[in-house]
Amino acid sequence: MLETVHRRMLKLRAKLGSVWSVILGLVYLFNVFIVGIAFYMGYENWDFASSFYMVVITLSTVGFMEVNELSQTGRIFTAFLIMGGVGGFVYMAGAFAQILIDGRLQIMWGKHKMMKEISKLRNHFIVCGHGRIGSIVVQEISNEGLDVVVIEQDPELIDKMEQEGILCLDGDATSDQTLLAAGLLHAKSLISALTSEAANVYVTLTARQLNPNITIVARAGDKSHISRLELAGANRVVLPHFIGGLRMAQNVLRPTVTNFIELAVRGGIDLQMEELEITPHSELCELDLIESKIRPRFNLIIIAIKKGTGEMVFNPGPKEVIHAYDTLLAVGKKTNLSEIKAIL
Repeated sequence: MLETVHRRMLKLRAKLGSVWSVILGLVYLFNVFIVGIAFYMGYENWDFASSFYMVVITLSTVGFMEVNELSQTGRIFTAFLIMGGVGGFVYMAGAFAQILIDGRLQIMWGKHKMMKEISKLRNHFIVCGHGRIGSIVVQEISNEGLDVVVIEQDPELIDKMEQEGILCLDGDATSDQTLLAAGLLHAKSLISALTSEAANVYVTLTARQLNPNITIVARAGDKSHISRLELAGANRVVLPHFIGGLRMAQNVLRPTVTNFIELAVRGGIDLQMEELEITPHSELCELDLIESKIRPRFNLIIIAIKKGTGEMVFNPGPKEVIHAYDTLLAVGKKTNLSEIKAIL
């Protein structure tokens, strides 16, 4: 039992760092206050207000006169109380100086400010892991001007993200508290890009339980793991190695098509592929493609329509009706895509 408590104390001390000294100093001074008040009330038979006031003026060394006449024992106790209290304040001053030297206050204030910003986010993206895959995900989402919060445990990566101004949390992504602190209940999507397959499954399962409506994209290392992640609640499962190999093969087999897609996706040309979700109040709702006048009005090409039921209609005909909650896959200039969003 004592060993368990000792280990927990050591872990807490390592976690708090310089703040641990301040906490010890506060606990010590609190005990001095309690002992002083108890002595004056119990031995000198003073009331609580007088005892409290006597302890305050004694420890603060302001030099005021005694509240009541002290006995010989009371004077000896007060002398030791002064020495103990002054020693405690000196210790506290040293602890605060150490915090200032370490820059701990600045770090604490920065983290508090970051947590305040995260708590205000709505419809943002949460990325678990900022490794080779996660960092690319964060960069792409940020380039779109969208809000993203990263959960990471590596101190070096945390420092790097803080320097780059990326909202991040230092914690375990499999923890309920960490996911909730990242704003899971108000997030639009969660991307689990951890290197551990088991961790990705657990994050997916936990996130789905906490927020049944969130969209979850999980990373997998092998095709055999796709079913596990989907069963845990992932909407989509991505195999980075498979996609990388497929892209390399396409670069050899169909280089022109691949280059065109890369230019469109990365913004190398003034062309972009975009998903346009139709709301029930959109003026395009219940119109076919000809009646919607998307092509002549916005100069956009609709290459597919994902129905609200999940059915995908590729190369839709001119009489294909657009319904509420359909998603249009459009290709066109960025300015034209921005214009059509105003009527969705």
